[in-house]
Amino acid sequence: NVSAFVLGGHGDTMVPLPRYSTCGGIPITELLPKEVVDQIVTRTANGGAEIVSLLKTGSAYYAPSSAAVEMVEAILKDKKKILPCAAYLNGHYGVRGLYVGVPVKLGRRGVEQVVEIKLTPEEQTAFQQSAAAVRELVDKLKL
Repeated sequence: NVSAFVLGGHGDTMVPLPRYSTCGGIPITELLPKEVVDQIVTRTANGGAEIVSLLKTGSAYYAPSSAAVEMVEAILKDKKKILPCAAYLNGHYGVRGLYVGVPVKLGRRGVEQVVEIKLTPEEQTAFQQSAAAVRELVDKLKL
């Protein structure tokens, strides 16, 4: 029973949070040596490119499909489930006017709450950099 936690944009600027990632309810930072956790963090951020290169055609679609099903089920069944989603931030985590990956409570009204967890100064800096990369991409696309 593994649960991992990632904030920010999708790709190499994502912010994996090992201290909030668990195996059987135990933080992986208590189960694995720091070197192994660091390797997992690096591989997570670069995992999309790795999957695409292994598939040779298209992109990763199994995990996003599974996540979409879980989100739809949480909304349709009004589960009030906390899941990572791209949500509009209006001051949350110090970001305004941008959709960024954060934990949210999903229920029949969609995103019912953005859940703000405490971040270390390093995590907050990494999240701000990830949000800046998302904003730069949005600006380039003129959305």
